[in-house]
Amino acid sequence: MQSILTDFYRLESSEKTENGSFIAQISLNKDHDIFKGHFPGNPVTPGVCMMQIVKELSEEFTGKKLFLKSASNVKFMAIINPFETPDLKLQLDIAESEEDVKVKNTTSFGETIALKMSVNYQKLTT
Repeated sequence: MQSILTDFYRLESSEKTENGSFIAQISLNKDHDIFKGHFPGNPVTPGVCMMQIVKELSEEFTGKKLFLKSASNVKFMAIINPFETPDLKLQLDIAESEEDVKVKNTTSFGETIALKMSVNYQKLTT
């Protein structure tokens, strides 16, 4: 699947756990243009970019094109600075129904949880 965040991050590894969760290890590209404007001298990963990464990984793991219907309990709990903590771990608990995909995400670096959210995607037909 094509990423709209060209060169923003790299998927280093992914695995499906015994309980059915997906674990993805990604690395942010600290030299990406987004960080030049968000914010100069103090780069912060935009929340909307993190939400897009979760969507793209969900598409990758389900093999389906998805459209964001709703997001709830979105909690940005720590700043993700691409120079200090470029390596992130995303856990995605994915539940599929016929029309929808529900995802619970926890994103962390080291022992620090940076993002928690629940999202509901609609499956798109091509």
